[in-house]
Amino acid sequence: MNVYDFTVKAQDGSEVSLADYKGKVLLIVNTATGCGFTPQYTDLQALYDEHKADGLEILDFPCNQFADQAPGDDEEIHTFCTGRFGITFPQFSKLEVLGENADPLFRWLSENTKFEGFGGAMNLVLGTVVKKMDKDYKNNGNIKWNFTKFLISREGEILARFEPTENMKKVKAAVEAAL
Repeated sequence: MNVYDFTVKAQDGSEVSLADYKGKVLLIVNTATGCGFTPQYTDLQALYDEHKADGLEILDFPCNQFADQAPGDDEEIHTFCTGRFGITFPQFSKLEVLGENADPLFRWLSENTKFEGFGGAMNLVLGTVVKKMDKDYKNNGNIKWNFTKFLISREGEILARFEPTENMKKVKAAVEAAL
């Protein structure tokens, strides 16, 4: 199984096969509009602008499961992201990444990656919040917060997982290596 085996929902509700992205390097991100990490949209857009022509696609999946930080419907979220951050990469319909209603793509991403911890000063803050939701959070691959990123090879295989606290320079370097 690889990423091309999944179908996701576009903002208009239509089905999109991830096989449409064969041959591209993908950065799949669960996002939120009201999160402390929301300014990462600026870095993501800059990365997309720099490497879209090289075969990079960033796939944005809004999710409201972490402290209700993605309120609104798909159109409101898209308007916010394009207006405030000028995003031009594909943004899909809001979904869930945890629990029994988790989207199959994110269930697969979680089951096939490991949580390596939060970096820097945010480790204590975010770790405390996440532990309230998942007492065993350090020992499972569940997505812990908004702006978790998954790097996918041109062949559809998972190359890396980046927690929201990861320095975007490291994410960029990994994307460039994959390209």
